[in-house]
Amino acid sequence: MKRIFVDTNIIVDLIADRKPFSKYAIELFSKAEEGKVQLFASSHSIATTHYLLKKYVDENHLRAILNDLLDYLIIVPIDVNTLKRGFKSKHKDFEDALQIISATTVENIDCIVTRNIKDFRDSEILVLPPDELSMKL
Repeated sequence: MKRIFVDTNIIVDLIADRKPFSKYAIELFSKAEEGKVQLFASSHSIATTHYLLKKYVDENHLRAILNDLLDYLIIVPIDVNTLKRGFKSKHKDFEDALQIISATTVENIDCIVTRNIKDFRDSEILVLPPDELSMKL
């Protein structure tokens, strides 16, 4: 079973139904629901998704959606060690550094899926855009 670390933009695509990107997010989470893939995300991604979407989605509804997503995501906590590693990281974008570092803590992770490929260029983990990942699943 593939083990995939999901970047924040994929979760936002799913919840906000940002077309045409949401079709890949829907497909990915459907595969998780079917037990064909395991999905991981950082705790930071859940908080950031809430922050970004609370202006557009009713608060109670958004919380319910995010809570339901936790059935399909294994959450990787952002702890003090992750933050310290992020501050010392060679990655230019701190938030993306946290994502990459979080993904490296997942045993046997296959890839990170993101639409922000350029900021993940120096990742030691394979990084795939959603359309390319879709072809591999």
